[in-house]
Amino acid sequence: MTGYVLLVLLVAAERLAELVTARRNAAWSRRRGALEYGRGHYPVMVLLHTGLLAGCLAETGWADRPFVPALGWPLLVLTAAAQALRWWCIGTLGPRWNTRVLVVPGLPLVTGGPYRLLRHPNYLAVVVEGVALPLVHSAWITALCFALANLPLLAVRLRCENAALRTAATPATAT
Repeated sequence: MTGYVLLVLLVAAERLAELVTARRNAAWSRRRGALEYGRGHYPVMVLLHTGLLAGCLAETGWADRPFVPALGWPLLVLTAAAQALRWWCIGTLGPRWNTRVLVVPGLPLVTGGPYRLLRHPNYLAVVVEGVALPLVHSAWITALCFALANLPLLAVRLRCENAALRTAATPATAT
């Protein structure tokens, strides 16, 4: 269990690093006239992702979930792959990456790195991590709850982001 707690704490530290990066990148984007879209769903996203980490710890501790090596090791590899994909996205987008939907008008879409393969690779990382991380230590209720709650949130986020990217070439008022 100690190893799993450490894993979840490492993912939490990674989230904090993301927030620091996002704050720095938001300042860069705003200096260039970025518009923010979808502010309304952002607090829900933060709550869901915080709940994922808390749920991993709570369920494994309170429900005494076991580590099943045949399940846990492959899912640990998937969790690490999700982190690698996320940071590949962050590196590819550079200062344009953010946890918020901020679009600098006039900048072309990024089509390199993982974006040459998928339009929204970061969300693949989110989906994989949201299921794999809890299941590393058999926290199936957390994995199921996150997956079910993330589906409608992801649908809202994708609609928001796609609409924002479509309007990025022309001046618009953000919502």
